Amino acid sequence: MSQAAVELGEALAATVERVGPSVVRVDARCRRPSSGVVFSSDGTIVTAAHAVERDEDIQVSLPDGTTLPATLVGRDHGTDLAVLRIAANGLPVAPWAVLDGVRVGHVVLAISRPGRTARAAWGIVGALGSEPWRTPEGGKLERFLQPDIDLQPGFSGSVLASAAGAALGINTVGLLRGTPTTIPVATIARVTEALLAHGHVRRGFLGIGAQPVRLSPALAKLASQEVGLLLVSIAPGSAAESAGLVQGDVLVSFGGKAIASVHDLLDFLDEERIGKPATATVLRGGQLAAFEVTVEAWSDEPHAS
Repeated sequence: MSQAAVELGEALAATVERVGPSVVRVDARCRRPSSGVVFSSDGTIVTAAHAVERDEDIQVSLPDGTTLPATLVGRDHGTDLAVLRIAANGLPVAPWAVLDGVRVGHVVLAISRPGRTARAAWGIVGALGSEPWRTPEGGKLERFLQPDIDLQPGFSGSVLASAAGAALGINTVGLLRGTPTTIPVATIARVTEALLAHGHVRRGFLGIGAQPVRLSPALAKLASQEVGLLLVSIAPGSAAESAGLVQGDVLVSFGGKAIASVHDLLDFLDEERIGKPATATVLRGGQLAAFEVTVEAWSDEPHAS
């Protein structure tokens, strides 16, 4: 065995020793434990939301074998994160690190605890985005990271760590139909803070169902774009209805930003927009019309915007 391989093996083993004490076992579904990560020393645990299938009778097992009841603080299905609380102090917090300096091809390690002892699987960073990424459920990750690691049962909620021993995020297979994705620490911190404060993540809500539609040449010229969002439903009593939007309108801009997809609109509807008015420009009867809409709050990820 080459010296380089020996040194890599020692580095990975050291990473497990450094990060492993902050990884716990979570029992929140039938017969299939998952993993979780200590986020604060006073008993805040973060795990994958899809692995928390019940609201009560949740248990967290620490590395020393102690098993404690856990309270579900809240879930955010958009980012597949859940926050639990246990009655404990002095817990070892994961050595979190931002993704600056991480590159595709870097060796990484998934560290889980589906039983009493830590388990590890290693691979490389397979994909890494530089911009925020909108999940299929409408949540936002500050960056997209996909590890090239085969995550076995029990690894959801595990930590992805660098070979240098830094915790880069939490692994899940709940965002991309079984494909491993890592939720970065910036997203974990933002969502955990919101769940601890409110029990849910607040997002903007208009009360519309929409789908992209290609505009005719004449309408595309009028709107200065080729695609808009056809409003296929308007929720009764919603912000959209109150503003005067109707089914059949084609939304082409919102808040001064061109809208060509549902994700374009979701990018605008972050928490800071709640309660603030914005101008919705629509095509109606072959003409442009503007309506002022005050964004409402929604406590979980809706499929409509």
